[in-house]
Amino acid sequence: MRTRSRGVAALSGLAALAMVATACGGSSSGGGPNPGGSSGTPNASGFTKISTNSGGTPEKGGTLNVLGTGDVDYLDPNITYYTLGQAMTRLFARQLYSYAAKEGHQTDLVPDLATGQPEISSDGLTYKITIRDGAKWNTSPARQVTAEDAVRGLKSTCNPSQPFGGLPDFENFIVGFKGFCDGFAKAGTTAGAIAKYMNANDFDGASVDPSNPQTVVYKLTQPVTFFPNLLAISAFSPRAKELEAYPPGSAEEAQHTVSDGPYQVTTYNPGKLLILDRNNTWSHDVDPLRAGYVDTIKLTETNDVEQAQKQLQTNTASADLAFNGVPATDAVTLLNSNDPNINVESEIASNPYVLFNCVDPNNNGALKKVEVRQALMYALNRTNLIQDAGGPKLNVPLTHILPPQIQGSKEFDNYPHDEAKAKQMLQAAGADGMTLKFLYRPSSTTSTKMFQTVQADLKKVGVTVKGLTAGDAPFYTKYLQNPSAAQRGEWDLSLAGWGPDWYGNAALSFFSPLLDGRVKPPSSSDFGLFNDAQLNSLIDKASAEKDLDTALGLWGQADQRAMDQAAFFPISDPNEAYYHASQVHNVIYMPQFQVADYSNVWLDPNKNGG
Repeated sequence: MRTRSRGVAALSGLAALAMVATACGGSSSGGGPNPGGSSGTPNASGFTKISTNSGGTPEKGGTLNVLGTGDVDYLDPNITYYTLGQAMTRLFARQLYSYAAKEGHQTDLVPDLATGQPEISSDGLTYKITIRDGAKWNTSPARQVTAEDAVRGLKSTCNPSQPFGGLPDFENFIVGFKGFCDGFAKAGTTAGAIAKYMNANDFDGASVDPSNPQTVVYKLTQPVTFFPNLLAISAFSPRAKELEAYPPGSAEEAQHTVSDGPYQVTTYNPGKLLILDRNNTWSHDVDPLRAGYVDTIKLTETNDVEQAQKQLQTNTASADLAFNGVPATDAVTLLNSNDPNINVESEIASNPYVLFNCVDPNNNGALKKVEVRQALMYALNRTNLIQDAGGPKLNVPLTHILPPQIQGSKEFDNYPHDEAKAKQMLQAAGADGMTLKFLYRPSSTTSTKMFQTVQADLKKVGVTVKGLTAGDAPFYTKYLQNPSAAQRGEWDLSLAGWGPDWYGNAALSFFSPLLDGRVKPPSSSDFGLFNDAQLNSLIDKASAEKDLDTALGLWGQADQRAMDQAAFFPISDPNEAYYHASQVHNVIYMPQFQVADYSNVWLDPNKNGG
């Protein structure tokens, strides 16, 4: 479901594709480092199967046909916060730093638009990044991407029309940025008002180096050990001035994208069709990450996951890849038959997890009580929920916030399944016999099955669960991203999924957007409006800590505190099953996008979509 860097788009098929202030308080109650590996290595299950079909000499040309159901959130790199949106913007919008499509190294940070690693001052407070000469926008005439464009991109992330969902990751670390954003919130939401504010207001934390218009300078309020990783978030992408004509994230803007990558958007019919054709302004000579083999990338967004999977298995030119992943039952069958076209790699995620509405007025405010949420945690059977998603081979149990690949993670389980304990706690809290509304998307088989399992589990402890269905887009826009829907009690329970915005030293990328109750959606993905002062304090301390080992210990404490307060019910750190037709080569799964890197696949010339 996520962002990835970011959030996710949809629980469909095997897994959620991931995304995404007085709230849940808690009673007082109360880690060592565990450095994670990179994608392409097994996760905690030790299970990995990689089939990239990378042999042969790469061929240029053809149309890559990608099938699925759902859509991007926004075709705006500074705004998109879900995996599919970021997978698509990667094709036409370059970042300062990113990740290479190299098997076993997909989480290694490398320069993209940047000429090399950042120049960092001795006090760790100033970063200078120079943008490559020859990287150009597909404007008329084409022009060089500049440091001014990078400053514009960062400014746009906190626009009042549609802010970037991951702002809590960095807004307090950049000098003057929080004040700039606070003023921006009052500027108005029209394109003219947004452009006027951006052009009239600056802040010291992002500027152009006076000695070089290609060098952007970032100044920090404190040393941040993971700031180089933050620079790989698409929000830091340069932004063309032409986009000032449209409100960020708007439907109008989506029809007028500007490209500095190998492809450009030529057709976009939301929820139905997205086509990207070759951008002849782009040059591979100044792009180390994208080969741009195929001429056209076509996403048909009206196929359900089962239908798309059947088409892929015919190995016809009209069906090359799917963007929803493999349906759970199909994945197990294909793995057992040793199908050569299936990929399985770790998502490095918490996906999915059961959300609690922590400001819920229903049932006399029962879900506001930590004891009631704890009781529900004991009542839910993780084993059954994992079976809904294809079983333990594809879904490693996760019993706390941080997956094992993230530094600071430490294994513990506060809530082993215990129906008797759940009943006793619900009775003691006066919450036995309550009725809860479970928000889910019927378009997702896994989501539907998990709703049914939650319904059955909670019935055993005297809690009635009723389904509340929503389409893929309203699921987020009407409900989860809308705090007033939670505050009104329109839903009580739901499902979400999350992958980090970066990797390795990335605990903040879970705690800040998901559990810092001082920031509400849509500026965060704390959909259940959880808020705990002690956890907020731990987030601040860990973020500011200069010593890595001490910081990782604090993140471990934060993980324990979040579980003590029953922030949400984690289910799994899944292995993602991903399928490609036999004519598709160099299929490198990218965990930050939860799909392959489409800019680097190539097709057999005799079966290349025409």
